[in-house]
Amino acid sequence: MQLTAYLNFPGTCEAAFRFYESTFRGKIVMMTNHGDSPAAAHTPPEWHTAILHARLEVGGAVLMGSDAPGDYFKQPQGFGVSLSVESPDEAERIFSALADGGATTMPMSETFWATRFGMCTDRFGTPWLVNCDRPSAT
Repeated sequence: MQLTAYLNFPGTCEAAFRFYESTFRGKIVMMTNHGDSPAAAHTPPEWHTAILHARLEVGGAVLMGSDAPGDYFKQPQGFGVSLSVESPDEAERIFSALADGGATTMPMSETFWATRFGMCTDRFGTPWLVNCDRPSAT
């Protein structure tokens, strides 16, 4: 079993996924808009450039998303996408990129469980938790 976050956007999915691809140093392996899909004939012309489905792979993880029509889009609430990274420098880099143009909920700092931890909502409205665990004592 694999759990995968699926994000919805109000017409900004392509920009968000291009930003995530760069920030997370991943690869978009699929991005299809409504106009290029088999459903194009049943889709209003103004929605043809909206993203029907996007898939980003980062290491062994997957993030998916799409644009949601106006009546179906709901601002994200009650969840956050959690990222765990190996180094404090990488945590700082990613957090800084995600928070730029967004809102910081908890500034990046040291906690009792992590060398670096911070929470923010990015410019696309997605809430993030960025974590770099403390090295385990062996």
